[in-house]
Amino acid sequence: MGTQKIQNKNGQINIILRDKKPVNIQSHNTNVQTMDHDPFKHIEDEFSSFVGMKRLKQRVKEIYATIVINEKRKELGLSSTKQVLHMLFKGNPGTGKTTVARKLAKIYFDMNLLSKGHFIEAERADLVGEYIGQTAQKTRAIIQKARGGILFIDEAYSLARGGEKDFGKEAIDTLVKQMEDNGNDFVLILAGYPNEMERFLNLNPGLKSRFPFILDFDDYEVDQLMEIARQMAAEREYQLTKEAEWKLRSYLYKQQQESTRNFSNARCVRNIIEHAIRMHAVRLLYKSQASPDDLIMLTANDLSVEED
Repeated sequence: MGTQKIQNKNGQINIILRDKKPVNIQSHNTNVQTMDHDPFKHIEDEFSSFVGMKRLKQRVKEIYATIVINEKRKELGLSSTKQVLHMLFKGNPGTGKTTVARKLAKIYFDMNLLSKGHFIEAERADLVGEYIGQTAQKTRAIIQKARGGILFIDEAYSLARGGEKDFGKEAIDTLVKQMEDNGNDFVLILAGYPNEMERFLNLNPGLKSRFPFILDFDDYEVDQLMEIARQMAAEREYQLTKEAEWKLRSYLYKQQQESTRNFSNARCVRNIIEHAIRMHAVRLLYKSQASPDDLIMLTANDLSVEED
């Protein structure tokens, strides 16, 4: 088994496979067992509870497909390069950036891309020191903890806020060096608001090229937020009445129409549902008896959305 490369008279390289037997694409060495005819079924299953995010799911499928096909190429003696998986997430609060990063740690571990699959979340204070030399030391320590897993830095643009004399620049330089030296041993994901992240990349021209995956996390549409609300309620074994759904939909639509910067998407919905559950509990305590439906249904009166 193997290959032979021959240069013809036109200067083109012809690759001759010594073994032309078909290879079994479905058989591979990752932790994922594909038991269905759809090779991406396990990825769909992992993201089944995620609303939207089609582009993200497509990128994960591309990564998985490349892993499998690279293994088959290696079996035939063809060249195979390891993928660089560092990512940059741009999105407003509550659009799922942290949740997705956590999920990717598990998925990449299942794909044998990460040896441990753990998730380390860091912010500016975890990386930037107060005196010369401390920043590089703190940043390297965080990366050491993240080896074999994902290092997630939210509001990454805060590292560049202090100007030339700020130690944040030293943290960025250390991250870049570690990405080059140990890029196959951990995955770095930087995240933050879209506009701020774009300015952050423009301030550091060499940084953008080191992130082959730059994903935009769009604000959810009202229908998607309603689906998320139903999921959150169902996970806690509650349901929203029709009136409650109408009230919540009306509130979310108003928030999106106003385009308030502080609107936190799915995080806002979670806070509303959790508050509604507390209000539901207070309401039921005033009743002498409660039916099974009473214990399940969240009513419009339970939703105090006007105060948010």
